[in-house]
Amino acid sequence: MKIANEVIELIGDTPLLRLSSSKADCQIVAKLESFNPGGSAKDRPALAMIEAAERDGLLKPGSTIIEPTSGNTGVGLAIAAAAKGYKCIFVTTTKVARSKVDLLRAYGAEAVVCPVEVAPEDPRSYYSVAQRLADETPNSFQPNQYHNQSNPEAHFDSTGPEIWKQTKGKVTHFVAGVGTGGTITGIGKYLKQQKPEVKIIAADPVGSIFSSEVARSYLVEGVGEDFWPTSYDPSIVDSYIPISDAESFETARSLARSKGLLMGGSGGTAVAAAIKLSKNLGKGDLVVVLVPDGGKGYLDKVYNDDWIRSQGFSFAPEIEGLTIKSVCSKNRKIRSVLPDNSLSSAIKVMQSSQLKLVPVATGPAPFLAAEMLGHVKLEDLESLVEQDPTQLGNPVKQHMEQPLQTVGLHDSIEKAAETLAENSAVAVLVDGRVQTLVTRSEFLERSESQQ
Repeated sequence: MKIANEVIELIGDTPLLRLSSSKADCQIVAKLESFNPGGSAKDRPALAMIEAAERDGLLKPGSTIIEPTSGNTGVGLAIAAAAKGYKCIFVTTTKVARSKVDLLRAYGAEAVVCPVEVAPEDPRSYYSVAQRLADETPNSFQPNQYHNQSNPEAHFDSTGPEIWKQTKGKVTHFVAGVGTGGTITGIGKYLKQQKPEVKIIAADPVGSIFSSEVARSYLVEGVGEDFWPTSYDPSIVDSYIPISDAESFETARSLARSKGLLMGGSGGTAVAAAIKLSKNLGKGDLVVVLVPDGGKGYLDKVYNDDWIRSQGFSFAPEIEGLTIKSVCSKNRKIRSVLPDNSLSSAIKVMQSSQLKLVPVATGPAPFLAAEMLGHVKLEDLESLVEQDPTQLGNPVKQHMEQPLQTVGLHDSIEKAAETLAENSAVAVLVDGRVQTLVTRSEFLERSESQQ
């Protein structure tokens, strides 16, 4: 009889699934890591990091494992820790779905949630908080997946050989996202050792530092970064394919309906990149795309129609009646100012654009709602500097009000009415980013003209 004694013995040997038509010249197949016990590719490095720490004497009976994680690595560590008798504390961010945080707690782990919009060096960031907890907790061990070489080694030892064997060495291209970089580094290194001409392609969210000059926020979880991990070897990667939030989520939702394959947003990122790549390939090419996890942890976002609509994605299911799109100016794009811009510059922006207010954001428009720190009104600033002209040089962050409320372009017009009943303006999201705004007076004027 083939019976496992521990759940960790079931990690690996995940299947391949054909995504393209069997008659297509270029074949696309998905490596489904959701078949691991913890539901993701992170089970592999999680176990490897723990076993390496045991061999090195860093983990002993009674030890506590502490790690900053977006969810899946935490689950993998929690499973291995439960099997081996260790405690766990995981530090995550407000960007991560509540269901994923609850899952960590279901395994008996403690979960600490930190703000997502702060820089990595900020003491409130999930990296900083995890380090502080590790320093304060006796007999603790921090796997540090972003810098632990057991991370890529796990994929070199298991995932890479599996793909090579399953495709009988016919794989020509491998596509995966880059988070810690361990997955694409380990698999890519193994495949290139077997077949140097294999191309390794990184699917990267628009805004991630790997394929963007400046890091910006994005909505897809568990992939991309705002710094370069040492567990990632970029020399392994032949090229990057940037993928937007809209492409990621639409691809994931489409595969659920057309293939019965439920994956997370990062899986959508990888598959969207593989589809783009395949358009320039031909007969004999075999693209293996790694789908890192399943979609059950994303039901309240990626697969929630109301959430998709609230973010202004064009593929959101239509609703009856008028939408916010009907009261938006077709020509006006949003203007914004940075928190350290002077009152003088903010006034000039509003006067030149004939705006009554502008958002204060950490980056130029269009931006995520999470990047919006507040807003300033022209009337208030003009009154302030009229009373005291020396204020003109002050940064706007000293005088801004709360961030504007947001609505999606395809939300109902009633939702805008409810928001504007208590706010002078509302920011409108298009494909997940603030693209324009509607003031209360504009809304009333345009609503009346449609009645």
